[in-house]
Amino acid sequence: MAEGAVPMYRSRFNKSRANTRRWQIGAGVAGVAVVLTGVGLGVASAAETVPTVNCPQVNNLPAVPAQAQAEVKQNLELLNTQIREANNRIASTVGQGGPNFIQNAILGPLKDKRFATINRIETAIGRNAAKPNLNAEGLSGCSLNQNGGSSAQQPVDVPAAGSGNTGNAGGGGNNAALPTVNCPQLNNLPAVPAQAQAEVQRNLELLNTQIKEANNRIASTVGQGGANFIQNAILGPLKDKRFATINRIETAIGRNAAKPNLNAEGLSGCSLNQNGGASTEQPVEVPAAGNGGNGGNVAVATVNCPALNNLPAIPAQAQAEVQRNLELLNTQIKEANNRIASTVGQGGPNFIQNAILGPLEDKRFATINRIETAIGRNAAKPNLNAEGLAPCSLNS
Repeated sequence: MAEGAVPMYRSRFNKSRANTRRWQIGAGVAGVAVVLTGVGLGVASAAETVPTVNCPQVNNLPAVPAQAQAEVKQNLELLNTQIREANNRIASTVGQGGPNFIQNAILGPLKDKRFATINRIETAIGRNAAKPNLNAEGLSGCSLNQNGGSSAQQPVDVPAAGSGNTGNAGGGGNNAALPTVNCPQLNNLPAVPAQAQAEVQRNLELLNTQIKEANNRIASTVGQGGANFIQNAILGPLKDKRFATINRIETAIGRNAAKPNLNAEGLSGCSLNQNGGASTEQPVEVPAAGNGGNGGNVAVATVNCPALNNLPAIPAQAQAEVQRNLELLNTQIKEANNRIASTVGQGGPNFIQNAILGPLEDKRFATINRIETAIGRNAAKPNLNAEGLAPCSLNS
């Protein structure tokens, strides 16, 4: 019995070790299966297509003034940068958030950025031409290319002023001429009293501004509306504006002389130059009253301001701002001359010095300082001698 007991003990011991080995093998197989399953899941995730954003293009730009081209180009390029950033954000956040993550965290903010950028383009153009409506609301929202693929890029070519923007004309190609407005001239002005000359001059210039705005609107809305779009949306409002402007000229003259009838009804309507071409300009010379109540033929003094002709080379980023301020110096001179003409006989001997030349000096000083500051943001800030160039004298 003692000899038989030993084999029985060993048999049970060997059976226990065999079971242990079988359990280890099974566990190992299961572990490999889990690892393989995990690897399979990883491969499947890597193969999933990542969506990309699909944004409408801003392709309805009008002719862009030279002063605005750099700023417009920067913002067109920024639209592409925003698309790239959105695509990178989508790729780097795969699996994050719920089903609305992309819409709420990426497409929503992208829409806000695009809206602001397109608005900046409109504003940049509007500083030196008629401000266009580029449909920022409609062009700011983007959708998804669910199957991935490259996002459409925003073209960044800026149509220059003078070259037109006819590429979007339906079926017209780049050689299709855009129509321009053809307005009758107001050339029946009587002699204008000195007190009214500045106001009449402003309104004559406004007639030209209205023509430019109408032409810009035609260029920026090519393909919009139906056959009567230009007539209803552009020529109709232009007629109303011209009628009101000519009426204001009549009223200005009538305050100091007999109120004329300039035929506002007949001169307010404009037609179209269907083949394009330059619109006829409104002459802005104001015939002076030969014998007004302010000194008869006495010559009216004008301001004499030193020229700002010591500008250094101007960085591209500053050119638009510098140009605006140079033009502002001329505007200030015109305003001062108009003020002198419209206030003949007012105040004492120092009226012009105190009420016109003094404020003009302050305005010129501030404007020349702004030019220095604009250049100094991207180059060495120059000293243009604002103190010395600000005062003006009189051509009496």
